[in-house]
Amino acid sequence: MSEHRRKPPQSQEGGRAAARRGQSGSSSGRRAAPRGATGSPSDSYGSGFHGPGGEEPSSGGRADARRAAQRSTGGRRRGAEPAGGRRGGPSGPPGRGRGRPEPGKKRLIDYPRTGKYGWQRWVPSWKLVTGLFVGFMGSLVAVAGVGYAMVGVPKVDETATAQNNVYYWADGTQMVATGGETNRQIIDLSQIPEAMRWAVISQENKTFYDDSGIDPKGIARAVLNMARGGQTQGGSTITQQYVKNAMLNDQSQTISRKFKEIFVSIKVGAEEDKDDIIEGYLNSAYYGRNAYGIQAAARAYFDKDAIDLNEGECAFLAATLKGATYYDPAGARSIDPTGATPEANSRRALNQMQDTLDKMVEYKHLDAATRAKYTTLPAWKNPRSNTQLSGQVGYLVDLANSYVITNSKETGITQDKLQQGGYSIHTTFDKNKVKELETAVSKVQKANIKPKERPETDTHVQFGGASVNPATGAIEAIYGGEDATKHFTNNADQTGAQVGSTFKPFVLAAAMTWGVRDKDLGSSQAQDERTIVSPESLFSGKNKLKIKNYDGTIWKNEKGEEWLQTNDGQASYGTPPNFKIDLREAMRESVNSAFVQLGMDVGLDKVKEAAQGAGLKPGSLTGAGFPSFSIGISDPSAIRMAGSYATFAASGKQRDPYSVQKVTSQDGVIYTHKTATKQAFTSKVADNVTDILKTVVEKGTGTAAQLPGREVAGKTGTTDGNKSAWFVGYTQQLSTAITMFRYDDDETKKNRTFLEMFGTGGQKKIHGASFPAEIWHDYMAEAMKNLPKKGFPDPQPIGEVVNEDPLPSPSPSVTESEKASPSPSPSPSESEPEPSPSPSDTCDSFFGCEDDSGGVNGGGDNGGTGEASPSPSPSDSGDDTRGNANGGNFFGGSSG
Repeated sequence: MSEHRRKPPQSQEGGRAAARRGQSGSSSGRRAAPRGATGSPSDSYGSGFHGPGGEEPSSGGRADARRAAQRSTGGRRRGAEPAGGRRGGPSGPPGRGRGRPEPGKKRLIDYPRTGKYGWQRWVPSWKLVTGLFVGFMGSLVAVAGVGYAMVGVPKVDETATAQNNVYYWADGTQMVATGGETNRQIIDLSQIPEAMRWAVISQENKTFYDDSGIDPKGIARAVLNMARGGQTQGGSTITQQYVKNAMLNDQSQTISRKFKEIFVSIKVGAEEDKDDIIEGYLNSAYYGRNAYGIQAAARAYFDKDAIDLNEGECAFLAATLKGATYYDPAGARSIDPTGATPEANSRRALNQMQDTLDKMVEYKHLDAATRAKYTTLPAWKNPRSNTQLSGQVGYLVDLANSYVITNSKETGITQDKLQQGGYSIHTTFDKNKVKELETAVSKVQKANIKPKERPETDTHVQFGGASVNPATGAIEAIYGGEDATKHFTNNADQTGAQVGSTFKPFVLAAAMTWGVRDKDLGSSQAQDERTIVSPESLFSGKNKLKIKNYDGTIWKNEKGEEWLQTNDGQASYGTPPNFKIDLREAMRESVNSAFVQLGMDVGLDKVKEAAQGAGLKPGSLTGAGFPSFSIGISDPSAIRMAGSYATFAASGKQRDPYSVQKVTSQDGVIYTHKTATKQAFTSKVADNVTDILKTVVEKGTGTAAQLPGREVAGKTGTTDGNKSAWFVGYTQQLSTAITMFRYDDDETKKNRTFLEMFGTGGQKKIHGASFPAEIWHDYMAEAMKNLPKKGFPDPQPIGEVVNEDPLPSPSPSVTESEKASPSPSPSPSESEPEPSPSPSDTCDSFFGCEDDSGGVNGGGDNGGTGEASPSPSPSDSGDDTRGNANGGNFFGGSSG
C-alpha cells in the first residue's frame, strides 16, 4: 500500500477509539464494572476514562460516556475541543457537546430547557410563557401608546358638511332642496328632539355617555367576524360611527382602517364633548331617500322640521339608520325586488321601531304612558324628487337667491356662502297662487299661440307675471316663463320690455302731488308756484298735438324741430275746436297727447320722482329729458310694476317687493324680513289715482279684467311697434302685473331684438286689453276666491281744475260718473284696433308726421332697434332705445 494512503497512527488515549477498543476487548461485547470500584462515571470521564487504578472504567457504551460528560459539564460546548479536532486529547475533555454554556453560567432564555430530555426539553416553562405574555401585552400597550400619541383628531371631512339649501313655500311646506350634491341641512343640537338622541343611544350604544369611544367586546366580535370571512362591522359605538362618517375619507373595511378608526375614536371620545359627538353623528348619518342628517330625513319622511318630530317618528328614523333599503316603508324594489318590498320593509321598520321604544322605556329615557301611544308606523310621506328645478320652481329659487345675495348686509350671506349650502330659505311664494298663475298663462297660450300654424307671428312669444301683497310687499306669485330648465330668462324680472301706457298713473300722481307749474312765471319761480290738479282738470286729446313747454313755448328737439304727439289709431278725443278732455277720460281711453302735455307741465323730473317713489328702480327708467318719458318708454319688471301699483292700493304706503321671509341655518334664525313702509304719496293722492283707474276697468280699455262683486283698478298698456303689451291691476289685497312680448332669445344670435306682434295669436294687434287682461282676470278670479270682498277707500276732493275754459265748452267735460263726450273721431277700442293709417298720414322716415303747422309727429318706430318706422304703427308708445337721435325713439306714443 502506498505511503500516502496509509492511515495515521490512532491515539491510544481517550476518545471514541479507546471506547471502541474497550468494547472489542470483551468477548461478551460489554464489560461490567469491576466489583468494588468506587470512581463515579463522571470522575472517570473527567480523567480520560481511566479509573483510579489506571484501569479503563466500565463502559455502557457511547451513551454512558455522553451522560457522564453531561453530568460533569452541564452540556456540550464549543471551543473546548483540542486544536487537533473534535476528539478529545490529553489536554481536555472530548469535544462532543457544542453550544453548551460554561459550567455554572445561566442562559437568558432557557429554551430548549436544560436538564430535560426528550419531548420535555421542548416544552416551555411557565416562567417563559408568563414572560412572553407580559412582553407581548407590554408591546401592545407601547404600540397603542405610540399610536394614540401620533394620531390627531382629524378635521370633519367636507363631504360630511356638504349641504344644500332648502326652500320653503309661504305656508312652511318644502318647495325644493337644491344648491349642492348632498341633501343635508346641519342643525344645532337644540333643534334636535331629545327623543331622537335617546332613540339612537338606546338602540345602538346605551353606554354612549360613559364609554371611552370604543366598545372592546364589540371590537372583538368584529375581528372574529372578519376572521370568519365576514365584514368588520357590528362593533362600532356612536363615536366610531361619527368618526367613520365625518372624519375618515377611507371607508374600506380593512384591519388597518379599523385600527385607525379605533385610535381616532378614542381620541375623539377623550377630547370632544359627548353632546358635540351625538350632534355630529345625527347630522352626518344617512337615513335613506338621499337624506343625510336628521333635518333632511325629517323632511324626506314627514315633511316637517326635525324639532317637530314626536317620539314615534324619532324611533322610526332611528330604525332607518340600520339601512334604509330594508327599513323604508315605501320599499326599494329597484335594489332588491324580493327582499325590499313595501310590505317586508314596513314589517321590519315597525318591529325595529317598537324595539327602540321598549329600550327607551327600559333605560328610563321614555315613560310607559308616552310609549303606549306609538304602536303603529307614523304617517310617512311617499318619496319624491326634491331637486327638480323645472317649471316655475327654478325661477322662484333664482329670485330668492337673488334677494338673499342682494341684501347680504342684512342676511350676512354672500354668493360664496350660499353656494356652500346649509341654509333654510323661507320664501313668500304662495304655492296655490303660483300654480293658478301658471294655469292662467298656459290656458291662453295653448288656445291662441300656435307657432306651427303661424310661424311668422307666433314664434318667440313670451309671457311674464307677478303678484305682490300691498299690505306687506311680499311677492306671492310669479310666472317666469314656460320652464326654468328651457327658458332661462325670468320674465317676471326685468326683461327690457317697455311698459307703455301703464306708466301714466305716475304722471297723474305727480300732478296731484306737486302740481303743474305756473305758465306766467319764470322757470325758477315756477318750481315754487304750482297748482295741484284735480281729476277734472282739462287737457287736449287732439291727435298730432304740438307739445309745449310748461310756459307755453313750443318744445323742440336738439335740431330745433317741433314735436307732434299722436294717439293710438290716430284718434282725437274731445270736441273740436279745443278737444279738451278731463284726466279721468284721458286715463280711461289712454290718451297719449293729454298725458305727454301733463308731464311737461308738471316737469319730467317730478314724474320720474313719482315713479321711483312708487317703487320703480332708477336703473329701469329712461332719461327724463324727452316728452315721451310720460307714456312708458321705460322698462321696469313685472314684479316692480305690481309693487308700484300696490302702493296705490295701500293708499300711498310704499313697501319694496321681497321674496324671502326668513333664513335659518344650524345656528338658528339668521335673517328675518322687516317690512319698511314709506309714505310715497298722501292717501288723498293715492286714493284719487285708484278711483280714476277703477273707471279704466269699469268702462274703459280694461273691462276684460272685471271681477264680479269686487272693485278692481288697473291700466292697460301697449308699446310702439306693438312689441309688448301689459295689464297691471289690483284689488285692495293683491296687485298683479301681466306682460306679453315677442323676443328672440336665441343666444346664438348677436343682435337679439323685440319683435312686432301684429298678427300674433290671430289678432291684428296685441293690446293690453286682450291676452294680458284675459290672463290677469283668470288668475285673479282664482287667487281672490277665498279672500273677503273689500272695496277701496272713497277718494277725498283734491286739487283745482286747471285749463278750464272761461266760456262754456262746446262739449261738456266728463265727470267722474259720465262717459267721454261725443267726439267726431271716437277712440277705437283696444280690442278692436283700427287699421294702420294711409301713406298720406304716415310719418317721415326720421322724424315722424308733419301736419299743417309744420310740427314733427311722435309716431314712434319699431322699437328697440333704433330703426325708423316707414309709417307710424297704430300704437302710441315709444320704443326702448335710449339716447338715440331718432325722433321716433324719443317721442313715440303708447296706447292702452
